[in-house]
Amino acid sequence: QVQLVESGGGLVQPGGSLRLSCAASGIIFSLTDMGWYRRAPGKQRDLVALITRTGSTNYADSVKGRFAISRDNARNTVYLQMNGLKPEDTAVYYCHAPGYNSWGQGTQVTVSS
Repeated sequence: QVQLVESGGGLVQPGGSLRLSCAASGIIFSLTDMGWYRRAPGKQRDLVALITRTGSTNYADSVKGRFAISRDNARNTVYLQMNGLKPEDTAVYYCHAPGYNSWGQGTQVTVSS
């Protein structure tokens, strides 16, 4: 059974930082591309960042230079380091394993003063 469990969300002031984690089980993690998506209130779920099994990364234009995705294959975990947070980054963030069509439950990130 595939499980993706996100953690690390919360309330942060503009300009602050958060690191999200996603622990995966039930998949061959080292051979799996992993992604972070987000859904802002009233909007569709959009790609934030993707990391391939070889470590190549891809980012949405809105987060380039501020967010960094990484993975630890020994821990079956993918991370999203978010710096320079803006109010428009407020959303529920989801971990995704495209090859398994599996999603985590989401973690809320709120950027507000």
